[in-house]
Parts: sequence; C-alpha cells; structure tokens
Amino acid sequence: MDKIVLYHGSLTKTFTPRYGLGEEKHDYGKGFYLTENDDLAQEWAVCRPDVKNGYVHQYELDLDGLKVLDFQKEDVLAWLAELMKHRDADDSKRYRVLATKFIEKYGIDTSGYDVIKGWRADASYFYIAKEFVRDNKDIRILKDLLSLGGLGIQYCIKSEKAYSQLKEIENGLRIVDYEVFNEKYNSRDAEARKKMRELVDSDANEVEKVFSTLL
Repeated sequence: MDKIVLYHGSLTKTFTPRYGLGEEKHDYGKGFYLTENDDLAQEWAVCRPDVKNGYVHQYELDLDGLKVLDFQKEDVLAWLAELMKHRDADDSKRYRVLATKFIEKYGIDTSGYDVIKGWRADASYFYIAKEFVRDNKDIRILKDLLSLGGLGIQYCIKSEKAYSQLKEIENGLRIVDYEVFNEKYNSRDAEARKKMRELVDSDANEVEKVFSTLL
C-alpha cells in the first residue's frame, strides 16, 4: 500500500479532523490541509501575527484506493480556476464577470476526487493573481512566478473515505517556536515577492497572452 507522511501546522494542540468541516473559502474548499514539507508546516502554523507558538501534527495517509487530483500535472490555468471558485483575487465587477467565464472554460470538476494536491495560495499567490486578472502578467511566465513564490505543495483531504485513511502518528506532535518560524515565513514571502516583481518587470513578461485574452 502507498502510504505517505504529511504534516499539519496549527495554533491548536488538540483536535480531530472530521469530514465536512473546514471553510469553503480555503484554496480547494472544505477539507483538511496538510503538506509533505515539515518546515513549511511549521511556518504555516505561525504565519499569522498571533505572537504565540503553534503546533505541527504528523499524519500518515494511506493512498490505496483513493482518487487524487494533482494540479501539478494539470494546466496551471486549471489550478487558477479552482482557486477562483473559492477565493476572490480582486473585488471589481470586471473580475467577477470574467472569473465566472474563466472557471467555465478552464475549471475541473473536482467532486469525484478523494484528495486534491496542488500549490498553496499564500500571500505571494495573491500578488500573482491580482496582477494576472488585471492583465499585467503574460500567461507564459505564470509557472515561473509560481516557482519563485515558493508556495509549497499541499494536500486537501476531501472525501469521507480519505478521512478514514488518515491517521495521526502517535508522539508526532511538536511545538513550533513563533519567533523562529514566523520570521522564516515572512522572510521567504518578502524574497519571493521581490523576485516576482523583477520577473514581471522583465522583458520575459510580454503582456500579450493575458487573462482577458484567454476567454
């Protein structure tokens, strides 16, 4: 059986992941979010300005029999369309109208999947998304921007079956030092935005194949 170890960063020490919980406005909608990257999980545990330590919970997910949608294997536009279903990249009327058309054209029906795997839309993502929907970024540099953003890959547990195959590892709970990992998170985000701005301002961004031209 194919089993993987995943980490969940949180401010909460004790909880039990349950099917049907979570916020619809998260990246891939309701679900339980984890990552294979221990360091990123620690950063995500304390990325908010709460000025207190967090926790990393360690889990084992048995992938046997689970249907996994991996957005890294799909067109990047499909990933953007999925995020647009759940999160607003802009508050303008123009965006609301065009986002609906974009989702219809590039979106994937995710209802039949047990697990969704893909980039995490953190603060760096919103810099990318806002500039993209404002037609300031060429689609041909979009994947490069995502790699510069260091967004990290996350898993979202979606189905009741997937929840049943997710087990917390005994003695896997660890405290995350806020001072150390909040600084790491902020430094990585600042560096990512700097590199993104440099790419957006470079000649590689031809600003021809932009958001509104893809509809």
